[in-house]
Amino acid sequence: MSSLAFDPLPHHPVRGPSALLRAIRRRDPILAGFGLALLALALVLGIAWAFDARQLHGEDVWAKPVKFLLSVGLFALTSAWFIGDLPEVRRRAAPIRAARWTIIGAGTFELAYITWQGALGQPSHFNESTPFHAVMFALMGIGAVALTATTLPLAREIARHGTKLSPALRLAIVLGLVLTFVLGTGAGVAIAAHGGHAVGGIPDHPGLPLLGWSTTGGDLRVAHFLGIHAQQLLPLAGAGLAAALPMRARAAVWLVSALYVLLTLAAFAQAMAGRPLIGL
Repeated sequence: MSSLAFDPLPHHPVRGPSALLRAIRRRDPILAGFGLALLALALVLGIAWAFDARQLHGEDVWAKPVKFLLSVGLFALTSAWFIGDLPEVRRRAAPIRAARWTIIGAGTFELAYITWQGALGQPSHFNESTPFHAVMFALMGIGAVALTATTLPLAREIARHGTKLSPALRLAIVLGLVLTFVLGTGAGVAIAAHGGHAVGGIPDHPGLPLLGWSTTGGDLRVAHFLGIHAQQLLPLAGAGLAAALPMRARAAVWLVSALYVLLTLAAFAQAMAGRPLIGL
């Protein structure tokens, strides 16, 4: 039997970290393994971050690799979880196979280059200092769009075949996946078009702890963060609404999703106005 031929998971609460890990691995062993490997590597580089004092543009050189490893790792694990909500035959269908290997391929390329550049103490994004770096930056942009675009076939599959989900949770997952592409990619394109994430502010000034967002000017990464993590936040909201408001959950999901879009757009407008999320 194929390693992808696993039974549909029961739809009851998963209790404890070890049970959660086992559940994710049953849903999509390949993608779950990839995501967990990224989180493990983030932990290793986090140790390097603690002992390496080098900085680049006011930020520790290991900050970006660790944050990207965590983000892509979470993206992969969330995708693996949603794939488990599909019937087995759909998990093995071409759209899901393509999405799975695109996440792994594009994610590996992006993270390998970002980590390598971090180790060298050189920027990965907006680095066009040589033809090689210019080409790699362009390829990173293509890879990032390919990565977020995997949410679209998964959203279509969940909408059509995720029949074991409650209607509200199913809607929340579909909206979360679609908005991840629309808002996350849109904010990423805006950052690229602007030539960077900063709008005003003091160059190379330390930002918010851990996040690194500017405290002296606008930062487009806030909207990008909200867009990318619609993949997790809206389904979590949908699960809560389905439990708390079973008779009105779908309407509540639509309302929360609309408010989430407005919040992301407000964060984008605030950044473009040159105002920080939190001024220090």
